[in-house]
Amino acid sequence: MIHDSTELEQVFTDINAPMQSSTLPRWQRKALQRSSKTNTPTKAKGKSSSKAGNDRFIPKRSAMDMDVSSFLMKKADSADENGDTNAYQKKLGSLFGSESAKEKGHRVLAFKNKAPKAKEGYHQAKVLYSQSSMSKNKRTVRMPPRHIPSAPERVLDAPDMLDDYYLNLLDWGANNTLAVALYGAVYLWNSDSGEIEELMNLEDENSYVSSVKWVKEAGSQHHLAVAMDSGAVELWDASKLKKVRTMRGHRERVGAMSWNSHTLSTGSRDTSIFNHDVRIAQHHVASLVGHTQEVCGLEWSPDGSTLASGGNDNVVCLWDARRCHGTVKPKYQLTDHNAAVKALAWCPHQRNVLATGGGTADKCIKFWNTSNGALLNSVETRSQVCALLWNPNEKELLSSHGMSGDNQLCLWKYPNMNKITELKGHTARVLHLSMGPKANTVCSAGADETLRFWNVFGGRERSVSKKGATSLSRRHKSKKLGQLRLR
Repeated sequence: MIHDSTELEQVFTDINAPMQSSTLPRWQRKALQRSSKTNTPTKAKGKSSSKAGNDRFIPKRSAMDMDVSSFLMKKADSADENGDTNAYQKKLGSLFGSESAKEKGHRVLAFKNKAPKAKEGYHQAKVLYSQSSMSKNKRTVRMPPRHIPSAPERVLDAPDMLDDYYLNLLDWGANNTLAVALYGAVYLWNSDSGEIEELMNLEDENSYVSSVKWVKEAGSQHHLAVAMDSGAVELWDASKLKKVRTMRGHRERVGAMSWNSHTLSTGSRDTSIFNHDVRIAQHHVASLVGHTQEVCGLEWSPDGSTLASGGNDNVVCLWDARRCHGTVKPKYQLTDHNAAVKALAWCPHQRNVLATGGGTADKCIKFWNTSNGALLNSVETRSQVCALLWNPNEKELLSSHGMSGDNQLCLWKYPNMNKITELKGHTARVLHLSMGPKANTVCSAGADETLRFWNVFGGRERSVSKKGATSLSRRHKSKKLGQLRLR
């Protein structure tokens, strides 16, 4: 109880006085710590003789890197479990710092320096935890690298094959039969038996076959479309070696054809593209007008919704199947190439992606989004692109080349387009590519009048048949032409 005014005044004075903390400010604690180290060298390092030594060390969490700490702790535990004492001590040393670091005043888990900034696209957490002890029981299973032979499995002579960039003289059907046009004749090579048959031969020695294409529709896989330099298109039943019908309409040669179910699209040097419905007598159902020079490439998309055409006018046209009746204008015209566009290939892994290859003045492979006509990528190949073919099993693209190059085949990894390998053997430009129904062997046809068979899309399981022949020629009439001769 307060008895007089003096005591009451003293109370109010104490209340108004500033509060004094029992803990010294940080700068005073540091000063005492330094003086303690200087005056008492025999004392344990890191301890202070003042009250400052009783204060707890509270790290600054904003400066901590808990991922790094956890990573180092787990690596140390892993080394300890394995009995590696030196590695264990080394890991702990990297975590808690060396003696020299302690002498400099650093504490346990000093967070003075922040981790360097990660590169763009690099996720640090993935790298940290993928190397921890938790990943020992979850190991990634990697497939062995695919063997890609650098030499062809077989070589066939193809005398009288025309050296013409704008024609399409090779096609491998779903019936495992290869159709090859040699000037005015068409030959069928059975991949299963190795036998060769002559399908047809033009009577006029000055006339030639300009394109061949197998029907893809189930139940009609033995039917082959054969186009002439006159503009006529014939439909043949290969199982009976019999002509079914002739379709006319083009004024000049037909160098490119493509099937979409029962509809056959044909591209001509007269700049037009016709759609033929082979089920009806009046087969000409649509005229597609968009090119100003010869049409040398045609390819329907796998879903049958879009037709891509390439021409000597350096233009790629995209046609909507829903509007292919009467006279039709293209949905998109793609004009980024600087030379004729013959090579066309739809991507089997991404819908609405089309690969196109340009001629000698262009030398580029370009990728398009056909839903809006946008150019996705362009790759310089340094040589004429004659043909393109996708690997249905891997994200890879095969291209064949001619002028300004080494007459090679190039296998590219999609979408980064890193070159995997080059296949050499042809002595002249490689004009045509076609893939067998088993999707492992590819046949290439060159201006050197040879066919070469490459196991480029297979390789994990090699199965090479020894049956075959040495030559495809309109001068030979026998079905079996001899044993395979490798070059």
